[in-house]
Amino acid sequence: MSRQKILLVEDDKHIAKLVSYNLEKAGFDCAVADDGEEALETLSKEHADLIILDIMLPKMDGFEVCRLIKQNDRLKNIPVLMLTAKGEEVDRIVGLELGADDYVVKPFSPRELILRIKAILKRGMIESPAKEVIKRGILVIDVPRHRVTVNNREIELTPIEFKLLVVLVERKGRLQSRDRLLSDVWDMHSDVYTRTVDTHIKRLREKLGKAGKQIETVRGMGYRFKEEDED
Repeated sequence: MSRQKILLVEDDKHIAKLVSYNLEKAGFDCAVADDGEEALETLSKEHADLIILDIMLPKMDGFEVCRLIKQNDRLKNIPVLMLTAKGEEVDRIVGLELGADDYVVKPFSPRELILRIKAILKRGMIESPAKEVIKRGILVIDVPRHRVTVNNREIELTPIEFKLLVVLVERKGRLQSRDRLLSDVWDMHSDVYTRTVDTHIKRLREKLGKAGKQIETVRGMGYRFKEEDED
């Protein structure tokens, strides 16, 4: 089997050496870029399965790099993990709203970082649902083709948004706590900020438009997909 490739965007050479060593030890191939411009140049020529992105970079900060990646049709589905000393909640929220999949604050445990990376790479894999094509009113989910339509208009979702939607729809009518969604969708637990779930739910609703109203908020508890609008 070919090894999955990680692009590390980090200007601190000591951290870059530490992370790349642990990635190689864990069975990944690792390429390193010193700044955002070099990272984008590398991505224009080479494939990456995941990007580890520092925020405080020379020339172009990590937020701008993430925004450019997510606006690029060829790159937008590559998972992004932000690795940074900026640990304030507002920074985490900005990163997640730009499309980052996870956020690790320095100083960090290399073992935890590897576990987070493995969890992200598993997220695109969806267990076989009861139906391969799920219909809920104007919403249609074709699981094998990874395709979602609303009123016959195709909606582009990231792998994690797609998995989140399938989990909610498959469990229609049942409350899903944020901790349960973190465990089942993100493969993580309550030590990860539950705001991650809220941010992705908000973005998923916006993309689904009218169909997004079927995702209900249960205040203080979590989310559920409405039971009505059946096939």
